[in-house]
Amino acid sequence: MQTSNATSLTSRHVAVIGAGASGLVAARELRREGHQVVVFEKDSQIGGTWVYTPQVETDPLGLDPTRQIVHSSLYKSLRTNLPRESMGFMDYPFVPRAGEGSDPRRFPGHAEVLKYLQDFAREFGIGEMVRFECEVVSVEMVDNKKLKVESKRRRLDGDDDLLDEVFDAVVVCNGHFTQPRIAEIPGINLWPGKQTHSHNYRTPEPFRDKVVILIGSSASALDISLEIGGIAKEVHIASRSVADDTCEKQAGCDNIWLHSMKAHIKMVPWLSEMVTLSLPILFCTAQGTSIASHSSKPTAL
Repeated sequence: MQTSNATSLTSRHVAVIGAGASGLVAARELRREGHQVVVFEKDSQIGGTWVYTPQVETDPLGLDPTRQIVHSSLYKSLRTNLPRESMGFMDYPFVPRAGEGSDPRRFPGHAEVLKYLQDFAREFGIGEMVRFECEVVSVEMVDNKKLKVESKRRRLDGDDDLLDEVFDAVVVCNGHFTQPRIAEIPGINLWPGKQTHSHNYRTPEPFRDKVVILIGSSASALDISLEIGGIAKEVHIASRSVADDTCEKQAGCDNIWLHSMKAHIKMVPWLSEMVTLSLPILFCTAQGTSIASHSSKPTAL
């Protein structure tokens, strides 16, 4: 008589923090495996970073810990920098959809990605697992086996309802595009002009007819410099990724220059000369992970 080595799966009570792309697919897969899932989403809809808002933070650099935090870093004109074929889930491809307002381009705009995620959630009934406008404020270990999740939900009278629940496991899916990273440039604090991080960039209009300094040279910097260049007087890109003393006009652009950025702002002659002009600086230096909750150690399912 043969005995089976297979063990039966124990159903766990699992919390998923965030209803963006990773949270949605995590919730689906966990439920498929027989687990009881609750998804906490502080926004009023699914989509995470793909939910565009014209709102920006009260601190344009994102350094003030008391600022009003805006989750998404999307700017209005953003399109994907990956083809849609590589963005979809394996069993739910990201194909062009029919209907008014669809965007069939291979590199579609952000609204098309949000619609795809909404369709995905609807197709697999994920919405029934989501608690909207419910923010997780802390996660802590209890009894060395369970995790206590504290969440809050804003009431109509403006107060918060606080709720403590115990789960077997927690999956953190709150993304990594919320906390701006600011380049460490000694002397930058003396700059008299306005400084903004691209996390709080939405449209080029605030830079119309201005001379703009843009720090960074990756994907967002390329996108935003070209967009701003369409209405700004000049755009000067400062990059640590080019050779020292670089100063060259960008191909096909009459008003965009690429410069090298050295260790100290006073070591950059072209930049030092602009200090007295109080020019705006836009940091396109990416965002970092912001884990809103904490537990002392992970728990395996």
